[in-house]
Amino acid sequence: MTVTKDISELGRATRFGPSWPGERCGAKTRRGTECQRPAYKRNGRCGLHGGQSTGATTPEGLQRISEVNLKHGRYTKDKLAKRRRSAEVGRECRAQLKIIEQRLIAAGLLDC
Repeated sequence: MTVTKDISELGRATRFGPSWPGERCGAKTRRGTECQRPAYKRNGRCGLHGGQSTGATTPEGLQRISEVNLKHGRYTKDKLAKRRRSAEVGRECRAQLKIIEQRLIAAGLLDC
């Protein structure tokens, strides 16, 4: 007779049990005990306690991240500034047309 285990249970005791031979993180947890998660080889800490990157800090790295996350460019700063300037020019044109219209009405050349 064969006893089968759930696939997630296979090897759990040897992977994460108290007799696991690998290096543990060892960082102090909120409970005050040492973290028992497996440590990364490069720095001796797990992903929760200093093993993962905090992101780019150089201007080149930040620019690269910005370019990767850009989807369509509709709301980039330069396009928004261009739209604002276009709206401003449109308002100035309408204001000038209104002044011209008022002068033509005052001169009797245009009926309102």
